[in-house]
Amino acid sequence: MPDDSNGSPSASKSKEIASESQSQSPAPPPSTPATIEATNAAEPSQLTSTINERLSQVASHVSPSAKPNTSRPRRRSRRKSSSDDLPADYSDILSHVAKLREIAATPDHSNRGYQRQLAAGKLWVRERVEKFVDPGSFKEVGSVSGTVTWKKTGDGREEPVAFIPSNNVQGFGKLNGRTIVFTADDFSIRAGHADGSLAAKTMHMEEMSLSLKLPTIKLVDGSSGGGSVTTIISTGWSYLPTVRTFVTVSKALNEGIPNLGAVLGPAIGLGAARVTACHFSVMAANVGSLFNAGPAVVAGSTFEEGLTLQELGGPDIHCRNGTIDNKAQNEEEAFEQLRTVLGFLPNHGGELPPQLLNDDSPTRKSPNLRSIIPRRRERMYDARKIITTVTDTDSWFEIGALWGQTAIVGLARLGGFPIGVISLDPEVGAGAIDALGSQKVTRHLKFCDIFNLPIIQFIDCPGYAIGTVAERTATMRHGINLALAYHGTTTPIASIITRRCYGVAGGIMVGSRDPRFVVAWPSGVWGSLPLEGGIQVGHSYELSQIEKTRGTQAMKERYRELEEEYTRLMNPVRTANNFGVEEIIDPAETRTICAEWLRHMYKVLLPQRVMDRAAGRISPVFY
Repeated sequence: MPDDSNGSPSASKSKEIASESQSQSPAPPPSTPATIEATNAAEPSQLTSTINERLSQVASHVSPSAKPNTSRPRRRSRRKSSSDDLPADYSDILSHVAKLREIAATPDHSNRGYQRQLAAGKLWVRERVEKFVDPGSFKEVGSVSGTVTWKKTGDGREEPVAFIPSNNVQGFGKLNGRTIVFTADDFSIRAGHADGSLAAKTMHMEEMSLSLKLPTIKLVDGSSGGGSVTTIISTGWSYLPTVRTFVTVSKALNEGIPNLGAVLGPAIGLGAARVTACHFSVMAANVGSLFNAGPAVVAGSTFEEGLTLQELGGPDIHCRNGTIDNKAQNEEEAFEQLRTVLGFLPNHGGELPPQLLNDDSPTRKSPNLRSIIPRRRERMYDARKIITTVTDTDSWFEIGALWGQTAIVGLARLGGFPIGVISLDPEVGAGAIDALGSQKVTRHLKFCDIFNLPIIQFIDCPGYAIGTVAERTATMRHGINLALAYHGTTTPIASIITRRCYGVAGGIMVGSRDPRFVVAWPSGVWGSLPLEGGIQVGHSYELSQIEKTRGTQAMKERYRELEEEYTRLMNPVRTANNFGVEEIIDPAETRTICAEWLRHMYKVLLPQRVMDRAAGRISPVFY
């Protein structure tokens, strides 16, 4: 007998009859309490059926073992993927990274490059990182960049078995608590020549330094991005060289973001350029050298054969011509000089230099300064003694001591405030400014200007150097560049005239700020020319006539009379009587006077200067 529930003809006929009768029946009467009560009595069974069906559907989704609803079609199961076997926490990828980092941080004692590094007496790159930055502060960027050898594991995957890291370690670290951007060459890998990721890493970190306004420290040991002819074989073509990195570097230098460099090995080509393009640079004398091309290339081009690295570009060359600022005995001393210089500087030109409090009273008097200048003008004295006496104890740091030796420049603190210092050395060429001395002071003026460092200068200037050597070395051209630097920079300058101030050079030093701050010691003498040559020039006709008519002795006697007269008239008090100098001070009070001036600079003028820079009203330029 057919089952009506399965859609048999009889079931269909019954549905049609029911439907027809429903359509012909009258509309149901309005609901009454009796009909509502009857309807509610029939609802519980229907609701129970609906609820049970819904719970069954939910259970089939929540529990895979739940009995499926046979009234609904079954879902097709998802095909199992090989990735289902991988750890959910990506520990396999993290293990690859950890292994590559371990390889990079572990020296390969059998490696020829590593053995060469040790034989040369140099620290390995990772040792330099540990010794230079604050312990535990280094965070590497690009730690797994390099060339990896992979091995298939048989399950469709791979794992690293060998790694040649990029030959430059870069990242962030702290130096005496201050965050820095840090780069260090690894000469043990391809002698520091460029590889596929070095240039990209270097440019990235320089851009980070610029955008984050963080100081950059460069430890150079190799070409640091320069190429090698073997690159042609590995790439299959020869590239046209470009140096895009200097766009970023020049911006950082002129924005006052400290760029400090150390030569810790042979700095070649672009490596030499990178460390030279710094605000301050130092060379480790026992291992450092710098040149455009190495001895082999030089021998083939200039036929200068057999040159050692030191003979070609060691510290006795580049620390004496101004290419590198300072010389250090070894790497550790080079590191210490970098730390010291950074301690004087702000993170960028939009900040004031950091104050460092100490116990040296700003009002400390120095009676020994009263007698440091000899009464006899022919005698010399130690100009550095004046600097170290006036500034805070043990704060003086000289820059460029081996080149441009007629000038003395450096950094110090006074009352804890950082300052730039300029002086001339009477023990070298009588203190006359020569070509290299002009270049040295010019560079220091721009250095202080870019870092908002006020300058205190001690003036004993007989003028520009004279003679054939001075003319051959273009003293006047470099002297005029010095004049432009004095008048083109705007950082505050206080001038203390300790003895001589003559000629164009002296006038440039004291007259570059308006209004100027110039005071003099009682030992001060000044004018257009020193008396020693000025009398001979100004009275040449008179003296020659006396010699012709009355003899040499009479001429000498007249010269002595003129000298006594000029000496009397050149008494500095007479200049002060006519307000030709603002004040003549007791040398013992020099520190107190400079400290008062400096406090005002840091409290009032320098904050305004920072705002002027931010608004674009002044734009210091280092290069």
